[in-house]
Amino acid sequence: MTKTNAPPDLVWGGIGAGIEPSPILRFPAPAQRGNQPRMNKTSSHSPIHVVGGGLAGSEAAWQIANAGVPVVLHEMRGVRGTDAHKTDGLAELVCSNSFRSDDATSNAVGVIHAEMRMAGSLTMACADKHQVPAGGALAVDRDGFSDAVTKAIHEHPLITVVREEVTGLPPKEWDLAIVATGPLTAPSLATAIQAETGADALAFFDAIAPIVHRDSIDMDICWYQSRYDKIGPGGTGKDYINCPMSEEQYNAFVDALIAGDTVGFKEWEGTPYFDGCLPIEVMAERGRETLRHGPMKPMGLTNAHNPTVKPYAVVQLRQDNALGTLYNMVGFQTKLKYAAQAEIFRMIPGLQNAEFARLGGLHRNTYINSPTLLDPSLTLKSRKGLRFAGQITGCEGYVESASVGLMAGRFAAAERKGEALSLPPATTALGSLLGHITGGHIVNDEEPGKRSFQPMNINFGLFPELEPGSIVKPEGVKRFRGKDKTIMKRQLIAKRALADCARWLGQDVKLAESA
Repeated sequence: MTKTNAPPDLVWGGIGAGIEPSPILRFPAPAQRGNQPRMNKTSSHSPIHVVGGGLAGSEAAWQIANAGVPVVLHEMRGVRGTDAHKTDGLAELVCSNSFRSDDATSNAVGVIHAEMRMAGSLTMACADKHQVPAGGALAVDRDGFSDAVTKAIHEHPLITVVREEVTGLPPKEWDLAIVATGPLTAPSLATAIQAETGADALAFFDAIAPIVHRDSIDMDICWYQSRYDKIGPGGTGKDYINCPMSEEQYNAFVDALIAGDTVGFKEWEGTPYFDGCLPIEVMAERGRETLRHGPMKPMGLTNAHNPTVKPYAVVQLRQDNALGTLYNMVGFQTKLKYAAQAEIFRMIPGLQNAEFARLGGLHRNTYINSPTLLDPSLTLKSRKGLRFAGQITGCEGYVESASVGLMAGRFAAAERKGEALSLPPATTALGSLLGHITGGHIVNDEEPGKRSFQPMNINFGLFPELEPGSIVKPEGVKRFRGKDKTIMKRQLIAKRALADCARWLGQDVKLAESA
């Protein structure tokens, strides 16, 4: 067992050394603690144990420690790796580098971003500090982001990081613990969870997109542009590299994808894909036009080299690091063998000489049947004091995983301090996601014995409906329906969510509504 502590001269300042408060909602940071030695923890509370140093585990540990409760964070990487991770850094991003839309006015993902910032999220603070241009999305330099989270966690005086593999459920002497081992939970721990719950674990596949060296992309063919020229956080409206395809090129590409050699499944991998992260070749198999209406849609893009000719399809690449030397192929998760990837992806105009910093891959993800197993505070019904957080609970996505860690950490800290548990209102993004995880199970009567609980991204479909009469036609507008009505509905849901989240956190409602 390797125990890791930061040097004694490191201090905790506000929301983490080198990390400024998030720019969208700036609430007062905790007071400075001065030059406290890292080893001298000043809390009378017993520690809470967090298993897993990914997004959820790191966020949970941060929330607990900022509530004044010591934390022991157990992370196996550094002792044992995984097929998907490349480093032993905390909160490593193994798939995309995008946290998706940062629009808190009418996008559910942007709303949960804002709510997490309001709650002092370490994840969002580090993402804001290490963002890279990505149109209307919040994307990050993955190494800078992970390094910042790792540094902040190690420098917090109430957090101790232990590098070891926890092979079973937390021992009973850990009276309060959070399991946040993520979609790559080790088989031994998954078996222990099964033994405790008596329920089968569910599984799906999460695929990794290739990353291309920028200087190997032919910019005489490709061009910079964000879809609809949208300018997002840190962006310019020209944040993606676009590769155009004619109809003939597109059809040849689809044929090659379908015919390409893929990595074979093992017997234990007999499990459905998650529709939000389908391999590119699986999408191609579902219909010849599927890709043109998915990751390769040409809408909102104009070829700068030939503006009068509309591309039949477009492959987009998004900046992957702060230097702008690496770009990932958006939506190109794949299970193709490496040789097939290199050959097929070089069929894309502009990528004919592409050099790949990383080829795509696929790994198995597992999650529990949370609505059956967890109570509203994310505690295992069969064992008091043991919570689950992150993707193992059945949420899907980086910010969703971190947000569940945020809630689990707050709940555990309140329990340790003897405070009443305060759940986020169902009208908030946090509350709606929590409601899906712990109470969103829909029984499928047509398949007895089957469970319909599936991984879910945050979306407005999880939020409660607005009060009747909330949507009012603007003055001077003759027709008010369809898209315009939907936009207003989303804006009102978002505004309500931010206001209710501010009330839950005891913060300024007007400031939240103006975010």
